[in-house]
Amino acid sequence: MALKVASLKEGGRDGTLVVVADALDRAVRVPQVARTLQRALEDWSVAAPALEIIYQLLNEGRVADAFPFDPDHCAAPLPRAYQWLDGSAYVHHVELVRKARGAELPASFWTDPLMYQGGSDRLLGPTEPIAAVSEDQGIDCEAEVAVVVDDVPLGVSPTATTGHIKLLMLVNDVSLRGLIPAELAKGFGFVHGKPPTAFSPVAVTPDTLGEAWDGGKIVLPLITHINGRELGRPNAGMDMTFDFPRLIAHAAVTRPLSAGTIIGSGTVSNSSGEAGYSCIAEQRMVEQLKSGAPTTPFLQFGDRVRIEMKDLEGNSIFGAIEQEVVHHPE
Repeated sequence: MALKVASLKEGGRDGTLVVVADALDRAVRVPQVARTLQRALEDWSVAAPALEIIYQLLNEGRVADAFPFDPDHCAAPLPRAYQWLDGSAYVHHVELVRKARGAELPASFWTDPLMYQGGSDRLLGPTEPIAAVSEDQGIDCEAEVAVVVDDVPLGVSPTATTGHIKLLMLVNDVSLRGLIPAELAKGFGFVHGKPPTAFSPVAVTPDTLGEAWDGGKIVLPLITHINGRELGRPNAGMDMTFDFPRLIAHAAVTRPLSAGTIIGSGTVSNSSGEAGYSCIAEQRMVEQLKSGAPTTPFLQFGDRVRIEMKDLEGNSIFGAIEQEVVHHPE
């Protein structure tokens, strides 16, 4: 089933669900099916076929009340979610970032996924700013891929999770590198080091990706630019130690997952480094290993971050996350 959906900044905190054309140029509201994406996910077996028919008609130019699609009017596909769990499936990235703060990588990290529970009451739309009180906090982008699941039972096996993946989207999991080491030293996880997370304007069903979706990974480059300069385009299907079925099963070891739960891949990273990076911290660590000191600064006020994924024909799949870093007064 092929489908692209988004949520407009209207109709309350959960936004208004729209179906988006494959070319990302038109959209249509679908209150006759579901007013919000969360509601559609809770009744996906009924809602999805109806949404797919509308998607097909929209692509054929046969929807009379379609309107131009504008990412600036979009919230995150799920403006707030019951749960946002972020993995760290690219262990090479974990290894480099831990080196940057002088921490060794335990051998178990290669066999047991890392995952943290992030704030999900306020998820950012694709063009909402990254707000920080100080550049000294070490503001960094982290380009990722995420899945949205329906109801997942407790104790599910990885082989049984694929059918629970309903949508995929892109993520900017912003990190404040200057705050994270002291927080982690307390032994109780992230809070201050992880401000609100941003998502792509559009979420898509796995079938929309065609052969680029292998059942557990998206085998395409994830492209990040800072101020128009490419930071990197590592392939999201390479060096992913734990695929999404494994991450979902890990999240459900001791608890069921509710429909609308979002699970992130962690920062996309290729071990060779030839395709560049998805976060500044990785580039800085490589610079330090090569020359003894990092030279690339973290994000500054006024900087712009763009994260996007394109198909083999060069067409944007999810639309772009495009955010400016802004000063938020204390």
